[in-house]
Amino acid sequence: MSKTSASLPANLRMFIDNEKWTYAKTMPQWPHEYIVREQVDGNLFEQLARHIRANGYEGAFYQETFVYYEEDGMLYWTMGTPISEATIINRCRKESSYECRLRNGTLP
Repeated sequence: MSKTSASLPANLRMFIDNEKWTYAKTMPQWPHEYIVREQVDGNLFEQLARHIRANGYEGAFYQETFVYYEEDGMLYWTMGTPISEATIINRCRKESSYECRLRNGTLP
């Protein structure tokens, strides 16, 4: 996994630190959290999605490829839709990512 090229701006750092992230209980084998655009500040949501896409790296999740952004041991990603259509931003601990679990032999 590559390092990202730009740290989060202060306003986006506050946004991710202050939002209530929801645990994705329907996927316990892939522990992660998410926020929904309609439940948070839409402008900050879109800024974060743009930052992820502009400063992240391509990584695998099985046969799919997503753009992941790493910050403070967490990975952030949106689904493959255009940013204007993105409704969810996900995050997980880096060690819970597909690529780390594949490398460590701990895939579900």
